[in-house]
Amino acid sequence: MKVRLERVREMLKRTLGEIVRRDFPPTPDTGLITINEVVVSADLKEAKVYVGVVGKADAKKRAMKMLAEQRSQVQYELGRAIVLRWTPVISFHIDESVERGNRVLSILEELEKQEAPK
Repeated sequence: MKVRLERVREMLKRTLGEIVRRDFPPTPDTGLITINEVVVSADLKEAKVYVGVVGKADAKKRAMKMLAEQRSQVQYELGRAIVLRWTPVISFHIDESVERGNRVLSILEELEKQEAPK
């Protein structure tokens, strides 16, 4: 069952990425939207979609609002693109992991700079 969950998760991630790339091109208002991760429930009826947005904070808010408003259309497109008994009900969540990683890297760089003169 774990193998099936992993395959479905990857298929959803790839398909959602294509849908977002096609239907939500980068704009100054919404930035560049990427699908970073998809977490599927064990019964395959729900999927949490973690979205990354390259842009300013207000662009992230607008992008998430737009995705929330267009969720049913994305759900419909997803159902047409994949063959499963049930199309998982998707919910979009902002993925902050990239920013957290960049912040950690910048802190590490600062620490290295402080230690270098010694």
